[in-house]
Amino acid sequence: MAFINVEIKARVDSGEEVKQLLEAKQARFEGVDHQIDTYFNTPNGRLKLRQGNIEQSLIFYSRPNQAGPKTSFVSLFRPEKDSDALLQTLDFALGKKVVVDKKRAIYYIDNVKFHVDEVKGLGSFMEIEAMECEKYPDQVALQEQCDYYMEYLKVDPNKLVQVSYSDLMLQLHAE
Repeated sequence: MAFINVEIKARVDSGEEVKQLLEAKQARFEGVDHQIDTYFNTPNGRLKLRQGNIEQSLIFYSRPNQAGPKTSFVSLFRPEKDSDALLQTLDFALGKKVVVDKKRAIYYIDNVKFHVDEVKGLGSFMEIEAMECEKYPDQVALQEQCDYYMEYLKVDPNKLVQVSYSDLMLQLHAE
């Protein structure tokens, strides 16, 4: 399955305020997922295997590094079982780049997915992902949704993050 989305990531002092605002909007709470994202070496974009108790996916994505809303091309595969064997195969073929360990609270409002994350070694973050769908089929509509929720959730523009968690982890290990 391939699609586009418009997304942001921002540091937060506490995810509790974000959760309260989402609950006030009657966002659908999917649960808290302990996710291990293993990123692999690739010639372009990012390839990660997500292993969690709610979400299990092999995800390729390509997007620019910028602080504000960014458009991503995403290709997603959901392995039915044995993600450990898939992890081992990808590691043999491509080599691990970095591993990100996080606890993620997952919410939805229509086609917009919200994450409130505690990332081991990095701290607290929130993400907004406006995902392409029949009702919102183009980048302009997705951008408008992302902008709306950034304002509603009081995202501080100074706390927007340009890069992925993998890049932040690599920076942390380089220091």
